[in-house]
Amino acid sequence: MLALPPLQLALAALLHLIITTSAVSTTTSHPDHQLLNVTQALFGTSRSSEYYHEELVNVTESDDQGEWKLKLVHRDCLSLNKAAVFLNHSHRFHARMQRDVKRVASLLLRISGGGFHYDEAADGVNDFGSDIVSGMDQGSGEYFVRIGVGSPPRSQYMVIDSGSDIVWVQCQPCNQCYKQSDPVFDPAASASYGGVSCSSSVCDRIENSGCRAGRCRYEVMYGDGSYTKGTLALETLTFGPTVVQNVAIGCGHVNRGMFIGAAGLLGLGGGSMSLVGQLGGQTGGAFSYCLVSRGTNSSGSLVFGREAMPVGAAWVPLLRNPQAPTFYYIGLSGLGVGGIRVPIPEDIFQLTELGLGGVVMDTGTAVTRFPAIAYDTFRDAFTEQTANLPQVTGISIFDTCYNLSSFVTVRIPTVSFYLSSGPILTLPANNFLIPVDDTGTFCFAFASSGSDLSIIGNIQQEGIQISFDGANGYVGFGPSDC
Repeated sequence: MLALPPLQLALAALLHLIITTSAVSTTTSHPDHQLLNVTQALFGTSRSSEYYHEELVNVTESDDQGEWKLKLVHRDCLSLNKAAVFLNHSHRFHARMQRDVKRVASLLLRISGGGFHYDEAADGVNDFGSDIVSGMDQGSGEYFVRIGVGSPPRSQYMVIDSGSDIVWVQCQPCNQCYKQSDPVFDPAASASYGGVSCSSSVCDRIENSGCRAGRCRYEVMYGDGSYTKGTLALETLTFGPTVVQNVAIGCGHVNRGMFIGAAGLLGLGGGSMSLVGQLGGQTGGAFSYCLVSRGTNSSGSLVFGREAMPVGAAWVPLLRNPQAPTFYYIGLSGLGVGGIRVPIPEDIFQLTELGLGGVVMDTGTAVTRFPAIAYDTFRDAFTEQTANLPQVTGISIFDTCYNLSSFVTVRIPTVSFYLSSGPILTLPANNFLIPVDDTGTFCFAFASSGSDLSIIGNIQQEGIQISFDGANGYVGFGPSDC
């Protein structure tokens, strides 16, 4: 078991724990400016239309501690949807923002208590990991993982989602299915497939379950109108060389929505039916991921198990909201621009006893959102310190954009998150000033949530190793980029 986080946290509170890397820093020096390489960022916008792989190959690596780690690849390097790959960066950006608006609306609906009802007429594990790739062009979740489903294992692309508590795949017979890259999973061809009875305790754990012909039925609906409906089953999942038996999954016979390209979804949320929840004590609720940066041909990782917990990370308490146990909340006390803390009341970011507000870490949301009063103050501080840069009209959900076409590099103020108990997370420039076309328009990659909820999106998480230690109740940042 990992014993370091509480001690590290205490030191952070007393000494402002000093960790500095190219991706994340928790320092007392409060750097005020950094350089954004405009030319390099614009080069990244065109890479996806020039390079792609025909197939994501699962290459596993192991270390002396027995940790299994598989290569993580960005969606732009794959040919899941060649037509989308060859669209220009501006088209991909606008499509991504449209999906992001729907994603945020979905989270707000779920956290505020919006729900739905089931419609019966509708149809011992070691540390392991798998490749994950960005699904930004798929009309679906942001990042994909390649796993095997069934026996023998059938390789499938799955959306990973830290805001979901169920694992599901499209299944034959498909009464209604969206287009996916791999053949639709056929449970009749799997020796390990087993339906769950209505009287099973597993069926009782499904929030919206039903019963038909003695088999447990499930239904999941998302705020954007997407849904999956079908039969609950126990099945074997394969992550590289690691085989996990008797995982409860949804076998979806009626599916619709923003999942085009993927076979289904791998829920990593905090509930008992997510993959993390089902593994339970076998992995201690521990997993770590590094989301690969946009427009690169580099790789990252998704790893499960206690050995995935890094030594030397900046650890902050993991908060739980009884009203929304799926989501991972962290404590945020403030924001900084140019090494100066922005005057925002700390209680704007607090999670209330009624389960309102707070700060959610989410892999499926792209752009970080803050309550309007916090965002406006934060943005104004940034624009004040970038008055020398040529500002242009806002684009899509962004209201603060610049024309940097005449720059090779540009000096910009740092942006920092003041985390609870002391650590300060200073973001890389590429994680908050991003290109929205291939001609030099860059935007400040934050927006208002339109509510009292804050969401830390995947653009701000890119290139930073983020670890969840469920057993000890901490989230770790760093200590190195990946």
